[in-house]
Amino acid sequence: MVQLGMFLGGTDEESTRQQMQQILEFETALANITIPQEKHRDEEVIYHKMTAGELKDLAPAVDWMPFLSTIFYPVELNESEPVVVYAKEYLGQVSDLILATDKCLLNNYMIWNLVRKTSPFLDQRFQDAEEKFMEVMYGTKKTCLPRWKFCISDTDNNLGFALGAMFVKATFAEDSKQVAEEMIAEIKTAFEESLETLQWMDEETRKLAKEKADAIYNMIGYPKFILDSKELDKVFNDYDAVSDLYFENVMQFYNFSARVTADQLRKPPNRDQWSMTPPTVNAYYSPTKNEIVFPAGILQAPFYTRASPKSLNFGGIGVVVGHELTHAFDDQGREYDKDGNLRPWWKNSSVEAFKRQTACMVEQYSNYTVNGEAVNGKHTLGENIADNGGLKAAYRAYQNWLRKNGEEETLPTLGLTNHQLFFVGFAQVWCSVRTPESSHEGLITDPHSPSRFRVIGTVSNSWEFAEHFSCPLGSPMNPPKKCEVW
Repeated sequence: MVQLGMFLGGTDEESTRQQMQQILEFETALANITIPQEKHRDEEVIYHKMTAGELKDLAPAVDWMPFLSTIFYPVELNESEPVVVYAKEYLGQVSDLILATDKCLLNNYMIWNLVRKTSPFLDQRFQDAEEKFMEVMYGTKKTCLPRWKFCISDTDNNLGFALGAMFVKATFAEDSKQVAEEMIAEIKTAFEESLETLQWMDEETRKLAKEKADAIYNMIGYPKFILDSKELDKVFNDYDAVSDLYFENVMQFYNFSARVTADQLRKPPNRDQWSMTPPTVNAYYSPTKNEIVFPAGILQAPFYTRASPKSLNFGGIGVVVGHELTHAFDDQGREYDKDGNLRPWWKNSSVEAFKRQTACMVEQYSNYTVNGEAVNGKHTLGENIADNGGLKAAYRAYQNWLRKNGEEETLPTLGLTNHQLFFVGFAQVWCSVRTPESSHEGLITDPHSPSRFRVIGTVSNSWEFAEHFSCPLGSPMNPPKKCEVW
């Protein structure tokens, strides 16, 4: 921090250090009034719709209309503009903190954050200072990353759909989309079969839950427009890049992204709009659109290959599909109906039963520790529900496939059955190594459990895992009490 301060024109190191200490103390004060992540999970409780004009009463320290008008320029706004606030108490406390803080410090704090965000795009001095910061925070050095990987990552972050066109042409087989659609259909069927067997859900809510599952919209691989150069050019028509002005290009892209966001205001949601680029190795569920999205990047090894046994593919990408589908029914996703509306569509009896089922999972994961630090079972609940539901749905889908197609040949020399291979396929994709610093940061901020417990926690809730690996009842991987939600 002091280094950055000196780069920005500081002439006296001690004075700069004092100013940076003030910034750190202000950041700490902000952190202390931040609402814990686990208290953000009930969206029906934290959702507050108001007007832009009412923000002035909630947080008077901010001159809201000029701020919002700048953010959404060139769209014209007025004080009747609807706004959704998810942290009323926090916003009010931030306003109080701003009013009680010296304006010089507020200015330094904002400039510090701006420079921190842009330091990877500045000269080597700033990049070296950023690397030291990252080493303290995460125990890693950015220079360990080959330059080409940084360049590809940065291009994907900014021009991912243009880059995605090249990625798709090079790596995504034509039939991959159809294969993924078939697997999604198989896993959706398996999930709905499990839904029918739930003892804790009433019939009326079960019927509506099935309707929601049926209504889930699938987006697979990539948006069609990226393979049409004319359509792709239209998307980036308002973005001007100059080959030898890297920092300016980044700033131009920030402005371009802001204009794209502003252009969506007051328009109906576009269900076909992607929030991930095709090369991204990830997937997501959108509760407001009731859709699941699988970019081409995750439809690759080790999650999926055409040559792999079905057991490995169901255990890999199959569990990912089941995971995203189950998000529609986790502690947050369940609050949205089949059309993406936030409303209470469950009967109270099923809501209470759901809370009892999930309490088991909160307790289970809260007992896991990393370097002596406990996992937050409440904060990670949604992802843990999805991991467990995804594994169950994918395994059931694999069993259904076997009933239709018969047993596969086993892979030679491994000494594993195909049922065992299914669980290995699930576990291997979460192999990871993290520094102690990174693990600590993940426990605080990541809604996912640490990779190790995403595997151990999930398979120890599976009777089928215990059966196929001959785990004695009462052993660590086969506890007599198992947590099940879906």
